[in-house]
Amino acid sequence: MTTPVTSTTENPIGIMQGLSSQQAKFALQQHGFNELPLNERKRFLKIMLGVVMEPMFVLLLLCFVIYLLLGDWTEAVMLLGFVAISIVITIYQENKTEKSLEALRDLSSPRALVIRDAKRQRIPGREVVPNDLIFLYEGDRVPADGVLLWSLNLSIDESILTGESLAVRKSAGKPTGATPVPGGDNSPYVFSSSLVIAGQGIAEVHATGVNTEVGKIGRALHQLEEEKSPLQKETGRIVRLFSIIGLTLSGSLTVVFGLTKGAWLQGVLAGITLAMGLLPEEFPVILAVFLALGAWRISRQQVLTRKTGAIETLGSITTLCVDKTGTLTENKMSVRELFVPSNDRDPVEKIINGRNTVIDPHLPLPLDEAFHELVEYAVLASKREPFDPMEKALVELIARHQVDASHDHPDRKLLREYPLQSSLLVLSYAWELAANEKYIVGAKGAPEAILEVCHVSEAVAQAVEEKVTQLTGTGLRVLGVARAISETLPADQHEFTFEFLGLIAWEDPIRPSVPEAVKECYTAGIEVKMITGDYAGTAQSIARQAGLVSKGICVGAEWEKLPPKELQLQAKESNVFARMVPEQKLKLVKALQGQNEVVAMTGDGVNDAPSLKAAHVGIAMGARGTDVAREAAHLVLLEDDFSHIVAAIRMGRRIYDNIRKAMAYVVAIHVPIAGLSILPILLGWPMILFPAHILFLEMIVDPACSLVFEQEEGEHDLMSRPPRNVSGSLFSKAVLILSTLQGLFAFLLTFAVYAAALTNGASTELARTLTFGTLVMCNVVLILCNRRWDEPIWQTMREENKASFWVVTCTLVMLLVIFYIPWLTSLFQFEALQWWQFMVMMLIALLAATGFELMKYIFYKRRSTKLSGT
Repeated sequence: MTTPVTSTTENPIGIMQGLSSQQAKFALQQHGFNELPLNERKRFLKIMLGVVMEPMFVLLLLCFVIYLLLGDWTEAVMLLGFVAISIVITIYQENKTEKSLEALRDLSSPRALVIRDAKRQRIPGREVVPNDLIFLYEGDRVPADGVLLWSLNLSIDESILTGESLAVRKSAGKPTGATPVPGGDNSPYVFSSSLVIAGQGIAEVHATGVNTEVGKIGRALHQLEEEKSPLQKETGRIVRLFSIIGLTLSGSLTVVFGLTKGAWLQGVLAGITLAMGLLPEEFPVILAVFLALGAWRISRQQVLTRKTGAIETLGSITTLCVDKTGTLTENKMSVRELFVPSNDRDPVEKIINGRNTVIDPHLPLPLDEAFHELVEYAVLASKREPFDPMEKALVELIARHQVDASHDHPDRKLLREYPLQSSLLVLSYAWELAANEKYIVGAKGAPEAILEVCHVSEAVAQAVEEKVTQLTGTGLRVLGVARAISETLPADQHEFTFEFLGLIAWEDPIRPSVPEAVKECYTAGIEVKMITGDYAGTAQSIARQAGLVSKGICVGAEWEKLPPKELQLQAKESNVFARMVPEQKLKLVKALQGQNEVVAMTGDGVNDAPSLKAAHVGIAMGARGTDVAREAAHLVLLEDDFSHIVAAIRMGRRIYDNIRKAMAYVVAIHVPIAGLSILPILLGWPMILFPAHILFLEMIVDPACSLVFEQEEGEHDLMSRPPRNVSGSLFSKAVLILSTLQGLFAFLLTFAVYAAALTNGASTELARTLTFGTLVMCNVVLILCNRRWDEPIWQTMREENKASFWVVTCTLVMLLVIFYIPWLTSLFQFEALQWWQFMVMMLIALLAATGFELMKYIFYKRRSTKLSGT
């Protein structure tokens, strides 16, 4: 979306053309993207090196050496073949993860406002090129090094380059010829990655990417932040525990085998087989793949994940604090009502007998002359080329309702801006007019603040407050307007002699998707709290429209004065917070956290950054938010819509659920593998599993745990459960019992097949074939049963999961291949099966499915009864 850039007296540049699209394209080809070098993608050799460094590869290498020593070249070559397959699978997973991360890096690139083809355009910061003209506003990160052509009260924090915490003033000027150095006041130079603290400016870019000051010192900025989350730490502990258990058992098995049979090489082979069966190599893979693809899936919900730890926290959110404007509402303002005082002599009577007019945006009738001055000074209290929706609505009002164009003062020249302050919510602009020797000042702001600078009596203030209450009671957002004529420009707005002109009320409709999304939050056990700077009446009206349950309402200034304990109690019990300023949002976060709430907080301004950082999940607005807010946040809304936040929470719950299922499946399948590796040796029976068999199983387990479960849709009750305990373990007692019992049941069935085959006179090869086939069938059934815990397997199989289809199909095809191609059958030390023996395996798999389903039903019923997802 672009808007024309016209010549104004507000800045001295005149008509700004900027680069043409063709010039920018050529410059981009010549200078490259405006970004620091990212970590290179892993190449084939690097991935192979990673595989070689894995413990599993070391074990395979030991097996290879042992087979050579035993003179079994066939087994040795087969192991190398499996290594090749493992590398192919790893490359596929790496590529899928890398592509997801690259897509997220593109999304996380800061935006820059530039002039191209004489139009103002918002582009990715990485596409800024030398000689671009860039706009700088409060809260922006400077996208590239450049020199200021125009500035207004511009202050920039360059601490990232200088280490100095104080912001420095900037002034427009020509390059001095000396090397630009960060720091120091009144310099015309701006530097990439520094932060605009106040004011605004226009700069011409001189350097991008690695040629900037920050590029020269090699700082790695604007990348996805990777932290060790609680889930990653817990997974690390599980991996260490399994590794210790696996190494201990495999060492013991080697010793027992060597002492009882005297075949130490065979004993080492048996120990390695067990170690391969118990080594928890899948856990780190699950976490890496699920978090990377999870962040990508969340981005498809129009939410960018900046810190991956937020993905697991999403499912634990108990309180969601959201800004009203632009999140619950559409942020599409239209002026709905105007109020001006009457011509009575008594100041109070002027308010009481004042005039109102309702504006119908669909009926563009001429506006009564009595309201023209109010609109005129509201426009003079706005930017000439407004971005703020309320200011845009004023411009539309003039155009649609035939307000005299002279009231817009096209010849005005901006002299000074008096910005909003937390202590005085008034914004004023001082202008110089060609036809006027004095300065005219337009001011707009919170009605009580406007009355304060107008120095009205208490009786007048009370009368105005009653008018404001009437307007806000219908959900309108109200601002007061004042004017001043002055011969000087004082430092403080209080020093002007302001005259109160009236009130303007805007309407900002609720987004259609909000009521349903709020209802979904309540069903999911999430409390929604609305935060706004509006009056209590406006806030309550919007809350009703949004579907918020009627609870207490807190007014910022009054709530802040409460004693700490009562402040925390009110924070928990109220769900509407009116007349709030950004600094109070941090207190709200801490108060809720003091009540053991897991808090998500939205924000868009510079002053919102502390509350976003302090919240368990900080959510920045991407469309209208500042760069500093986005950097402090865990998530960034690419489209500022409340329903997208709820969709991200739903996706976060799904991702965590699927991680838990994948890891539970890994635990379950390793139980029969371990049992079949140990028990035959302890009983003095022939070994069932050799390294090749373990590798075949790993070819199923790896894609199943990292792809099948990752693709699975969320369960039906995903948003009907209460939030997950943030300190709860990934392996709750119930989940661990379920996976262990499923694994034990699979082990009992497979070992029973082995025992029955041997006791009925079958050869070792036939017994091994029947047992291994049964184990693979049980594995397939285990995958299908655990895809969903809320419905039976026959329903799950009707729901699409492409990865599940291909994993199961390929597994069965591979099983038939090694069973019925003679040289492969011999290689795996198997024996060809008759059709009825294959049917027996199928029946046992059906029995396994029945057992798994019964256990799953008991587990799910217990969880539903407790109404807990932990």
